[in-house]
Amino acid sequence: MSRFQPLVAHEGISSGAELSTWATLRRGAAISPELTRGLAVTLGLAVLSTLGRVLVPFVVQRTTDEGILAPGGPDAGRVVGWVAVALVGVAVTAVSAYAVNLRLFTASENGLATLRLKAFRHIHDLSLLTQSSERRGSLVSRVTSDVDTISAFVQFGGLMLVVSLGQIALATGLMLYYSPLLAGVVWLCYVPLFLLIRRFQGAVGAAYTRVRQRVGEMLGAISEAVVGAATIRAYGIEERTAARIDAAVEAHRRAAVSAQVRAVVAFAAGQFVSGITTAVVLVVGTVLAVRGQLSLGAVLAFLFLVNLFTMPVQQATEILNELQNAVAGWRRVIGIIDTPADVADPGSRGVALPRGPIEVVFEGVTFAYPGGPPVVHEVDLRVAPGSRVAVVGETGSGKSTFAKLLTRLMDPGSGRVLVDGVDLRQVSFSSLRSRVVLVPQEGFLFDATLLDNLLFGCPDAGEADVLLALSELGLDEWVEGLPLGLRTEVGQRGESLSAGERQLVAVARAYLADPDLLVLDEATSAVDPATEVRLQRALDSLSRGRTSVAIAHRLSTAEAADEVVVVDGGRVVERGPHRELVAAGGVYAALHASWAAQQRS
Repeated sequence: MSRFQPLVAHEGISSGAELSTWATLRRGAAISPELTRGLAVTLGLAVLSTLGRVLVPFVVQRTTDEGILAPGGPDAGRVVGWVAVALVGVAVTAVSAYAVNLRLFTASENGLATLRLKAFRHIHDLSLLTQSSERRGSLVSRVTSDVDTISAFVQFGGLMLVVSLGQIALATGLMLYYSPLLAGVVWLCYVPLFLLIRRFQGAVGAAYTRVRQRVGEMLGAISEAVVGAATIRAYGIEERTAARIDAAVEAHRRAAVSAQVRAVVAFAAGQFVSGITTAVVLVVGTVLAVRGQLSLGAVLAFLFLVNLFTMPVQQATEILNELQNAVAGWRRVIGIIDTPADVADPGSRGVALPRGPIEVVFEGVTFAYPGGPPVVHEVDLRVAPGSRVAVVGETGSGKSTFAKLLTRLMDPGSGRVLVDGVDLRQVSFSSLRSRVVLVPQEGFLFDATLLDNLLFGCPDAGEADVLLALSELGLDEWVEGLPLGLRTEVGQRGESLSAGERQLVAVARAYLADPDLLVLDEATSAVDPATEVRLQRALDSLSRGRTSVAIAHRLSTAEAADEVVVVDGGRVVERGPHRELVAAGGVYAALHASWAAQQRS
């Protein structure tokens, strides 16, 4: 048993649901430190803008009692003076609010960009098995729509919640200054609401968590239908597909309505209490004014203060609902980042391999997909440097798994895969990807020009290098026949090209990468016989002096190899040169005879 083991047994991507609201906020701030950078200054400016709002009731009281109702008659000078103070306060509030919003938007966009990048990059540290535990559309939603919910809260709700709490505190202080009795009345009206909101937040949070899950499921169903449009039409299953999408959309609608109903209940309760509070304060304040216990200016100021108190309470109620929605999205993004990277890049601690022909050794390698039996059983195998090896076997025998383990798209459950004597898990990705190149069964192309797609193999190459490579591969005439040559747009996933043409691009891309170990996972299976011959000649030239491992579907590849490795039921059952294995009359001889018969028919 190797001392290098996978960190997890492919348990899938974490939902983050185990995190509390406060733990989610702390973890989110730790992942995106830009969110809290300069926060003290931003809060200070927010407090300053709040003080400007609270200044208005104070000015109203002074203007009324000392200016309009002055003992000797209206005092225009005092009125003008206090109005000037109010104008200065409003100006300071406006400037402070502008600075707060500017700083907040800048910090939030920087922080959320970091969050997206960390989540996206971590996805690439997860094995194919872990990624496939969740639909692609749902996975994409975690770094798009889920982050958007966080953005909506951070850019507005987060600061407004703090400002609202500060405004409530300042309004309470001034209310106590004017009339402790009326301040007590206000708080007695609101205490039941605060208790209700606190109890209600758990239900709101759970409802918004379901909403974020349904969004992911809906996007997954839609993206699957878009990508598989050709298959859907070919089999005439449009109605069945539409029904699946309708079900996903309906599930999202029900979850969203349920969450909004809970949110509206809390908001409506806040408005109801606000109206009741204003009415009670007006009655009690009038009584106190009639008794001479409060001046008219103080009553007016107090009504302004009640408004300043009730508005942030209502805002805080709504913002707390937004907070639950944001936290639900934040948990899903954090769930990606906190999912252990079972195929992690050792980075700067990793080994950088020198250039040259690679020796490959499998030592007791065993691998099983989640919930299934082993598909590779204790494989011991050595591939000599510079040799050309073909791996053959029936469908489902473990050939493609062999290729994924060799290129470290997955790690073995036990045993080791060594390159030049170093465990693959110790090799830095930068070194591994520059020395080992996989050409998969289906060549994936990006929505760009043919030239751009080819340059992914070697970003430093120029157009002249690309043309030379295509000429050596015998593909120059094919490229010249395209509408715009190298400038031809290949479309999404290369859909403007045929399957065989996409594979030609993938092989040419690998040719430009100039690897020391070339892994071909049935790379010629999608090309016509004439192209296969031309392609095989180019690959023969490329593999000369290098190590190459071909997962062979067409046994013409095996015939040209230095050695053939026969896999059956996840075990290596035969190995040797093509002629010897045919003469031995074993598993390979039967495979070759069957393939040869198909070629003659």
